[in-house]
Amino acid sequence: MDEGRSPELTRLLALRGEASAVTRCRDFARQALTEWRWPPAVVEAGTPGAEATDDALLLVSEIVANACLHAGGPTSLVLRCTSDRLRIEVTDASPAAPRATHRSDPSRPGGHGLLIVERLGRSWGWYPLDGNGKCVWVEIGSPPGGLTDRGRGERTMRR
Repeated sequence: MDEGRSPELTRLLALRGEASAVTRCRDFARQALTEWRWPPAVVEAGTPGAEATDDALLLVSEIVANACLHAGGPTSLVLRCTSDRLRIEVTDASPAAPRATHRSDPSRPGGHGLLIVERLGRSWGWYPLDGNGKCVWVEIGSPPGGLTDRGRGERTMRR
């Protein structure tokens, strides 16, 4: 680890491309954020820390849902957290690039996932995986307070 660089906490949830993975991934992300004390202190609804957690869970839901709807379901969810950002990565077996859908009637449900990702995320993108598939990622800034030592290290879950 480089001097002066924040440690990275990582969690991996391996999936089998199931189309009903949104709830499982949200629960997995909520558990990881709780273990990492992200946000670092107990927060009340309406505070910046609570909003950051809600935003992170919404971002997980949106990119996992996109994998379910457009790519046959996700193959993994990876969370990477440092003191200044949370990176959410979702892989799937489709090589097709994610595309924003621009609807003529924004009040209609559906088609807003990447718009939400663009608005809430600090940055987002995707890259092809060797062989087949892709990884879609989004980063969000960490709430004030940084990380604690609790929950350090990498953990893998398979379902």
